[in-house]
Amino acid sequence: MTKHDLEAGGPRADRPKRRHFSAEYKLRIVAEYDAAPPGEKGAILRREGLYDSSIQLWRRQRDEGALKGVSGEKRVASGEMARQRAKEKAEREKLERENARLKKKLAQTEAALEIMGKWHALLETMSESADSDNS
Repeated sequence: MTKHDLEAGGPRADRPKRRHFSAEYKLRIVAEYDAAPPGEKGAILRREGLYDSSIQLWRRQRDEGALKGVSGEKRVASGEMARQRAKEKAEREKLERENARLKKKLAQTEAALEIMGKWHALLETMSESADSDNS
């Protein structure tokens, strides 16, 4: 550490502080941004000192329910959300396996029906041939 660092309050003294935003603020800004005409969206970002990536993140958080807790809604804990996502993933995988199994069974059934149709046509041909030989 240099003398300058000590006088300036340490090596990170000139770094900006990380800002934290409430869920209510995020919801309000996302709603305002989404309602703004295309030419005015940048003005909102400049006025608030935000980036478009923040709006995208907050919109995704809103859609996933992470910004609940405003207006009386129950906020879901992140661990609970992770368990819910894991449960949904397991259910989706189970349904995908079931879908694959049913597709395979359908293909087998269609192949069997095609074989039976050809067998039926062969029997009809043989029957007609036998009838014409007997006449």
